Amino acid sequence: MGITEAAKRALVGRKLRSTQLGETLLPKRIALPVFASDALSSVAYAPDEIFLTLSLGGLSAYAFNWKIGLAVALVLAIVVASYRQNVHAYPSGGGDYEVATVNLGPTAGLTVGSALLVDYVLTVAVSISSGVQNAASAIPALDGHEATTASILVIVLMAMNLRGTKESGRAFAVPTYLFMISIIMMGIWGYSRYLSGNLPHVASAKYTIEPSAQFANGFTGVAMVFLLARAFSSGCAALTGVEAISNGVPAFQKPKSKNAATTLFLLGSLAITMLMSILVLADLMKLRYVQNPAKQLIGANGKPAGSGYDQDTVIGQLAKALYSDFTPLFYFTIACTGIILVLAANTAFNGFPVLGSILARDGYLPRQLDTRGDRLTFSNGIIVLALAAIVLIQAFDAEVTKLIQLYIVGVFVSFNLSQLGMIRHWTRHLKTETDPAVRSKMMRSRVVNSIGLGMTATVLVIVLITKFLAGAWIAIAAMIGIFMLMRAIGRHYARVSSELAIDDSDVMLPSRVHAIVLVSKLHKPTMRALAYARVSRPNTIEALTVEFDPAETEKLMKRWEELEIPVPLKVVNSPYRELVRPVLRYVKELRKSSPRDIITVYIPEYVVGRWWEQLLHNQTALRLKGRLLFMPGVMVTSVPYQLDSAGRAKQRLAKQRPAPGDVRRGFRGR
Repeated sequence: MGITEAAKRALVGRKLRSTQLGETLLPKRIALPVFASDALSSVAYAPDEIFLTLSLGGLSAYAFNWKIGLAVALVLAIVVASYRQNVHAYPSGGGDYEVATVNLGPTAGLTVGSALLVDYVLTVAVSISSGVQNAASAIPALDGHEATTASILVIVLMAMNLRGTKESGRAFAVPTYLFMISIIMMGIWGYSRYLSGNLPHVASAKYTIEPSAQFANGFTGVAMVFLLARAFSSGCAALTGVEAISNGVPAFQKPKSKNAATTLFLLGSLAITMLMSILVLADLMKLRYVQNPAKQLIGANGKPAGSGYDQDTVIGQLAKALYSDFTPLFYFTIACTGIILVLAANTAFNGFPVLGSILARDGYLPRQLDTRGDRLTFSNGIIVLALAAIVLIQAFDAEVTKLIQLYIVGVFVSFNLSQLGMIRHWTRHLKTETDPAVRSKMMRSRVVNSIGLGMTATVLVIVLITKFLAGAWIAIAAMIGIFMLMRAIGRHYARVSSELAIDDSDVMLPSRVHAIVLVSKLHKPTMRALAYARVSRPNTIEALTVEFDPAETEKLMKRWEELEIPVPLKVVNSPYRELVRPVLRYVKELRKSSPRDIITVYIPEYVVGRWWEQLLHNQTALRLKGRLLFMPGVMVTSVPYQLDSAGRAKQRLAKQRPAPGDVRRGFRGR
């Protein structure tokens, strides 16, 4: 095993056979942290975004925080219920893309595909950046290096996922469950203290909030409605990641659809419980969380908090107040929150490659994305996602405030088209279904999807209105760009498929085959090429050499006659010392004289065993092959000749090495 192969095995683990795909399927206990970490992690930053937006309206606007949370929870519940219909109706793993394509057409499917691809990249960028920013507040050494740290974490996640879905799920399951426990435990402890009458206020409760200029005269009118809508759209970040389960149904153990639907229910229940517990606790504990604490937070003396004030996140403020008498629980909660924000990106690392493979299979993305790697994951998709996320992180310097404005547009585009597609799905099946019980169930499902469409369409309109100029236009532009790219790739594959289709001309034999053996020197590679060309029995055969030096050409011809080679030698003059162009000119003239003939050009090539030897040989042959391949009616045949270094390399590769378990049995190879 070479160094490269050993490093690869250490990174991704041993290879798995295609027949072992069933071993990589996920039970529900692993599937929940794998596919739900994104949606659950949004509980860590969705409340922050709601409070940040409402803070523009002053303290009076905070009265709406839990009401906005209820609206978000209602939309989340409806979306989860809708996706439970999806996983039963379309269990193949196409998710929103398949629903839209089958029921609304290829254009709608590509729209969903481009929206989800953009959203998955943003999920990785936002989650990792958010986790790094949380860590930077506790680790001063990270300050100013957030983008670099985030990029390194993306590479680590990529490496973990290249080892396989099940392996990455096991690695991330414990932190995800610990985060759930920490938030639920904080809620239980907070409410128990509230019922006992000793619920503390957070440290920021002593401040009031200075509203922005437009709300200086009160929180009323159209501006109030716009601000509430914007806060609602920010809170809807809690819905991201719900669609990942519908895309990942094939990764579940059997019964796939049932297990996926159960996981969706658990995801929705946990996300709603955790989100509302945080928002209600924050309201009871008088939490203040603003965009500019140095100026917006006003103390009892009427003075701003100043630049010395350090504002913790919403979860950080709640945990610090609730666990003031037992700080280990505070650090436990903060640590779990920081870790889950990083691990949330794992949902995208499971969704993006699967969606990419389906789009590639349908001919809208490069076919390489539909290739499984050594660990039966779609490795190329994982790598592409990681690289795209790193570019985004570096471009926005890992600033969550900027990245979050691009977020959730894509996922709500897919939500809307998916709901509309499911309505069409049920309507189509109702036309042929006669069983009253089944028809009743279908009609209930259609009602659920109709309600879901109404809600998600409303959210999409709100998001576009409130976030378009703030940065959402970048995500929309990226979606349009990817859509156009996929259409172009689709047209290319369709054109190639049409050109490769067999017709009557393909079963006709060529009139004659004319063989040309290129000769530079008379040595063993040339003799092997001549022998191979002769044994192929073409109709005519000739050797071709390009004359640079008349004296050398004369020596070649003399040696040719001495060896009595039964192949005529043709000499082409090259006054400008070119080799490729005279050969091409000769072949073209031959083609013009006999258009129905096939010309086969035999090129002797050295086979070497070291990479640096390759730089010293075959360069002219490569250029010549590259040009000849574009000529119709011309076949190019490379005739290899192995040098000693190639033979030694072959022996090294053929050397027996110990298989798994052989070392324990005393075999160490030869």
